[in-house]
Amino acid sequence: MNPFHLAIPVKNLKVTRAFYKEVLECTEGRSAEKWVDFDFFGHQLVLHEKSDLAFKDIRESNEVDGHDVPVPHFGVVLDWEDWIKLSERLKAQKIKFIIEPYIRFEGEVGEQATMFFLDPEGNAIEFKAFKDIGQLFEK
Repeated sequence: MNPFHLAIPVKNLKVTRAFYKEVLECTEGRSAEKWVDFDFFGHQLVLHEKSDLAFKDIRESNEVDGHDVPVPHFGVVLDWEDWIKLSERLKAQKIKFIIEPYIRFEGEVGEQATMFFLDPEGNAIEFKAFKDIGQLFEK
């Protein structure tokens, strides 16, 4: 699979950079005064500082499996064990979850572990893992 590239605007590069580096333990790559690259679990995430960025306070969501899933959001599909380790580490760090770590579609096609939380700029992030990765695109 080819890595994706995602560039997102942030108001406070220093705070957001620390979150991705220290909380999510992403390795920092190239950077300049107003941007920084991260290895986001094998993918390239770039934070671009835009100090004049206007944020919407209204959070959109879509009901999935009885939860209000924030949209837009981004994230990564991890191996099952890696997802468990990450969820335990985030809970120990007292991350405020939008949707606490849980198993979605349990016993059905596409059974998956999922969790949602926000970065310091309010970007919604989802990490998930499939019980059977072969069902990633199954109906």
